[in-house]
Amino acid sequence: QVHLVESGGGSVQAGGSLTLSCTGSGYNVVNSCVAWFRQAPGKEREGVAASYGGGSRTYYADSVKARFTIANDNAKNTVLLQMSSVKPEDTGMYYCSVRGWCNSNWITFSWDDWGQGTQVTVSS
Repeated sequence: QVHLVESGGGSVQAGGSLTLSCTGSGYNVVNSCVAWFRQAPGKEREGVAASYGGGSRTYYADSVKARFTIANDNAKNTVLLQMSSVKPEDTGMYYCSVRGWCNSNWITFSWDDWGQGTQVTVSS
């Protein structure tokens, strides 16, 4: 059974940085695809970034490229989302999910296991 826990959310001013963490059990990040998604109030959940194979392949949504970095700590079975140059539009609940495999079309894949989320609020 997969269990995911997100942490690290909080309030930050525009232009600042924040690092989110996703860890859990029932899977191994070395042979899985772990992805971060976010959902703003009144909007649909959207993909942010994904990491496959222990970080050997990473994928990003266009809206966060060059600002966010997804990184693995395989020893801790953890995937981080390092957020920099944040904008008010980055505000939302951030969730992580895991599946066995993904590629550059990861956003279109079915993601069935979710954590409880961690809130990120960016003020202008």
